[in-house]
Amino acid sequence: MDLGLHDRVFVVTGGSRGLGLASARALVAEGAQVVICARDQQGIDEAIAELGSSSAVGVPADLADSASAERVVAAAVARFGRLDGALISVGGPAAGTPMTTDDETWRISFETVFLGALRVARATANAMSPEPHNVAGAGGSIALILSSSAREIVPGLTTSNGLRPGLAMMVKDLADELGPRGIRVNGILPGRLATDRMFAVDARLGAPDMVRRRNEAAIPLGRYGEPDELGRVAAFLLSPAASYVSGSLVPVDGGMLRSL
Repeated sequence: MDLGLHDRVFVVTGGSRGLGLASARALVAEGAQVVICARDQQGIDEAIAELGSSSAVGVPADLADSASAERVVAAAVARFGRLDGALISVGGPAAGTPMTTDDETWRISFETVFLGALRVARATANAMSPEPHNVAGAGGSIALILSSSAREIVPGLTTSNGLRPGLAMMVKDLADELGPRGIRVNGILPGRLATDRMFAVDARLGAPDMVRRRNEAAIPLGRYGEPDELGRVAAFLLSPAASYVSGSLVPVDGGMLRSL
């Protein structure tokens, strides 16, 4: 199926590795151009080498910096002359429990995970020209990579448990506000995917191989997902092929979530 992404332009945050890079890879494979941002210049350079300099450019940015969102979006418009949306992936906040996580950790996590994502969404929407919302395939698209913690507690990740549900409701709120401008907004809820972040979380809970086997036993498909499996879902949600999907939260978790 042709997703209709040829020559469309997207900002991809956290795009130098993990789920952000997997999503950028899927977008480029469908003919889109991407502007990836991340804090690590070396990681950006390696990602651009993989994606190809004709299809991707990189901008070093820290989403905790209030100026970063506008700067990244401006770079996309300057380089490619247009912007069609964004894939907003923010690294996981610090581990901890409600009783052990201090106020400063909460402040830093909120600034990066919540406000950082919201700033990118706002800057992206403001950079896109309004289009009719009653024409199939018209308009832009924004997708936020959240977490299964938007619906269920993830033990030991209290800041994620506190912030992701708020971002999930922000997806709904933004979809209401931006829909009349022809902009769709959706969220993606990754379960246990084989990323460095997931392996680090496993390592904190004991022997990684043992933890992984225990986790896989609770997943109906019986395995961790691959980042590219989420990347393909992200590309679909950003594309005109998903032109009537907005305000949705889509799990990519092998059936792990037990809630509706």
